[in-house]
Amino acid sequence: MVDLQGQYKQIKEAVNTSIDQVLNSSAYINGPLVHEFQADLEKYLDVKHVIPCANGTDALQIAMMGLGLEQGDEVITADFTFAATVEVIALLKLTPVLVDVDAKTFNIDIEALKRAITPKTKALVPVHLFGQVANMDAVMEIAKEHNLFVIEDNAQAIGADYTFKDGTKKKAGTIGNVGTTSFFPSKNLGCYGDGGAIFTNDDALAHTIRGIVNHGMYTRYYHDVVGVNSRLDSIQAGVLKAKLPLLDSYCDARRNAARFYNKALSVSEHIITPTTSACGEICDTCDCHVFHQYTLQITNGKRDDLHKHLLEKGIPNAIYYPVALHSQKAYVDARYKESDFPVTNGLIKTVISLPMHTELDNEQLTFITKTILDFVN
Repeated sequence: MVDLQGQYKQIKEAVNTSIDQVLNSSAYINGPLVHEFQADLEKYLDVKHVIPCANGTDALQIAMMGLGLEQGDEVITADFTFAATVEVIALLKLTPVLVDVDAKTFNIDIEALKRAITPKTKALVPVHLFGQVANMDAVMEIAKEHNLFVIEDNAQAIGADYTFKDGTKKKAGTIGNVGTTSFFPSKNLGCYGDGGAIFTNDDALAHTIRGIVNHGMYTRYYHDVVGVNSRLDSIQAGVLKAKLPLLDSYCDARRNAARFYNKALSVSEHIITPTTSACGEICDTCDCHVFHQYTLQITNGKRDDLHKHLLEKGIPNAIYYPVALHSQKAYVDARYKESDFPVTNGLIKTVISLPMHTELDNEQLTFITKTILDFVN
């Protein structure tokens, strides 16, 4: 699904130099490279504060802790996403409220979101799924109307831009009160272990979060807030610092692969190819989707058979996600009705994700698409 070894060969010298720098300095935790990467990412995102942490799940949890959400507060998020998003809500004894997603973008459905708001709602968590930015014009308008926090789950969309209705642009993750991301190795900007970060333009919130990630300390052994141990180590920061200047080119390579897939596969009446929210297709001006995943819908009931067939042909593929969050044992709730989730319940039966990374070439793409078409048709 992701050719990390091939990517490493292209950046080997820069990565090895960074790792050697850490080894020679022995500054393994909170060393100079962590601060350098933090500053580089702040500049790239055009955001005032980046707070690195240990992983993307921690980033979400810490963001919610920093906002001071209290037990029983309702937090609305999408039903069709990875469990980490709802997991941290439950861990903090908040009340998760799952809503359906849009049939084209797979991102949170705005009308469903509006219907879910109650007097107990305190925050919204739009997930920029598979690399495409959610409808942030609408999300921010709703948040303003109801005085709600917005926490962007940007684990899959770092590098994406969102164009507002007035024509202005912002990087995904920098629009709400706070944004979070993951640097898991397979991400568009991935390290060689685990890592994450939190973004905000709010000075006071940034100060609180910096304490939370480090056991609640601002001065060593003086614990001002309840915190956790969640730090990005220096070796991972070094890898990320080497990769960050290439992030835009990585995203462009993914978009190019997605264009190839779309053109080749859209000829089949049994396949629905991804669209972008901006214009309905992948064009040269669309930068709201960075294709962390390239996810098809197979509409003739052959999704599971195709999954097995591709594996037999040596083509990696995955089903993201086979079970809706509202149906997961950990998150079953009597409040939910199956009729609330028509889109999600359809997607879990039809979606399949294809190889998507920076090293894909035309020969590989041709083989993958031909194999799919020969089987599906």
